[in-house]
Amino acid sequence: MHFDSTLLGLIAAFCTTVAFIPQVLLIWRRKSAAGVSTGMYCVFCFGVLLWLIYGVTIEAWPIAINNGITLLLACSVLVMKWAYRNNP
Repeated sequence: MHFDSTLLGLIAAFCTTVAFIPQVLLIWRRKSAAGVSTGMYCVFCFGVLLWLIYGVTIEAWPIAINNGITLLLACSVLVMKWAYRNNP
């Protein structure tokens, strides 16, 4: 049996990227991000940015593309946290 590490990486990247969609939608629908940690999301976004740079640097496009999408989703949470800061 042949183990396809690229396929494994693509599945893992898909899962970790798609996992952010429910959080983004929940905040957007409720117009509130009261329970979201700003510090955690800032550190997370920075880490994902580093993964994106790493993926581009080594030309690992599955890493780069999925981290780019994850960065957009995570940053959208931060933007909504700021935009809805006065909502309970």
